[in-house]
Amino acid sequence: MENHLINKVRITISLVLMYILAGCSSPTLPPATIHQSNTIDVNSYKYLIGAGDVLNIFVWREAEVSGTFVVRPDGMITTSLVEDIPVAGKTPTELARKIEEILSTYLKDPVVTVTVNNFVGPFSEQIRVIGEAAQPQSINYNQHMTLLDVMIRVGGLTEFADGNSATLVRVENGVQKQYDIYIEDLIKNGEIKANVDVLPGDIIVIPETWF
Repeated sequence: MENHLINKVRITISLVLMYILAGCSSPTLPPATIHQSNTIDVNSYKYLIGAGDVLNIFVWREAEVSGTFVVRPDGMITTSLVEDIPVAGKTPTELARKIEEILSTYLKDPVVTVTVNNFVGPFSEQIRVIGEAAQPQSINYNQHMTLLDVMIRVGGLTEFADGNSATLVRVENGVQKQYDIYIEDLIKNGEIKANVDVLPGDIIVIPETWF
């Protein structure tokens, strides 16, 4: 019995050492890249299709090739005539023109309309809220969205949040910049001047208070 227990201990120690050694020898992962959104101001926003979006593609007088399609995680869809059409990152209008171009091989002068349901959009267009929000999450951007709109979506601050030390991270012209934002003044004190515009791709970091 004693020998059996000694053997189990030895096996356990060996496994632990193997995991430690494997961790030490693992290559370092490259840092994640923060992608810049195509939107540089609130008035230039155009919705871009992303994985998970539901597309209604209507081809005039061609019911057989019309239909509803879900954008796959790889950003593509498959229709009855064409497989693997890349759609992520395009506006609905751009996609309609692209499908017309593809279908012109099979049909005479196709006319295509694309509408979107279940808006998700590409990751580069989503706003990420991390830290001491009540419900940290990524949310879809809507044109003219403000900081107050974002905080309503994430349920406000936790009781441990230091809202006035929060930071907005934004990529501008390929350069990552940080801006101070005053969430507590906005949602607890009603300071409307703290209600700044947000843009697609913004990251809002809410730290924990020190006391």
